[in-house]
Amino acid sequence: MVSIKDIAKKAGVSISTVSYALNGSPKVNADTSRRILQIADELNYVPNAAARTLKKRHTMIVGAFITSFEGAFYGELLQGMKDMLNKQGYDLIICSGTQSHRLLPEGMLDGAIILDATFDSDELLKYANRGHKLVVLDRELKHENISQVLLDNKAGATLAMEYLIESGHRKIYAVTGPTESFDAEQRLQAVRLTVERNHPLEYIEIQGNFTKSSGEQAAKRIKDEYSGPAAVFCLNDEMAVGLYHELKKSPYRIGEDIFVVGFDNIETASYLQPQLATIDYSKRRFGAVAAEQLLHLIAGGPSVHERIYVNLIKTHSVS
Repeated sequence: MVSIKDIAKKAGVSISTVSYALNGSPKVNADTSRRILQIADELNYVPNAAARTLKKRHTMIVGAFITSFEGAFYGELLQGMKDMLNKQGYDLIICSGTQSHRLLPEGMLDGAIILDATFDSDELLKYANRGHKLVVLDRELKHENISQVLLDNKAGATLAMEYLIESGHRKIYAVTGPTESFDAEQRLQAVRLTVERNHPLEYIEIQGNFTKSSGEQAAKRIKDEYSGPAAVFCLNDEMAVGLYHELKKSPYRIGEDIFVVGFDNIETASYLQPQLATIDYSKRRFGAVAAEQLLHLIAGGPSVHERIYVNLIKTHSVS
């Protein structure tokens, strides 16, 4: 690998002069700087990122850690992060899987936004104790180096369930999410509390995993058990899309025989007929607020906790 020592030798200048020129310092006159940059280009010089990080103490790179790339949820969320970070000169890299965790302790990132079930909370607290700046979107953690930006899952699930109940439905299915998901657990807690407050209801839980295929499987069970009008709260829209797809193969019609609410208001759901009733929030703003809070921590600001609020979109899939 070509080093600045090689450039200095060919240019007949000192190593410090080459360093100044490569970093655009006014300490080097324009002609010398142009000659050094030309030689660096001819030698295919590539800066050593690790050495630069050690010197400057920052990389201008932030990591977003996510559990998987499946589903329609992540696009707008990540775009919101990227837009906010780019405005401040930072770049965003997307990470997934346990091997990517090492990017934090190895100092490759200035900070991280966590929406990844493969991290346990003790691991994140360990990194925070070492001074790493983190924003968590999928758990509650108290630490001066950790900010929380959490979706108001409980309010959204409560709105969805109360909408079904106020529309007259007394038999309600809940298609749940992954057992390791913070969002799914929060939504399910609110569903169960709403059921308790509105007793008696015929309430049935079907285990899902936030995927279209699990929505299809839930629909098969609902079809097999069908004995009259039933309402379904899918704890995310991806499963509701699967439910719609499977019910097309049956004599049962959404909005007439089976009544459905989702959560997330993903773009795909807006094309369903009848349009899906769902819990809406700005995923782009969710990502932007997370990035903003991380930049605040990196700049030395205090830990701040934010909540992303939600609202209900009512449609003919329920009433």
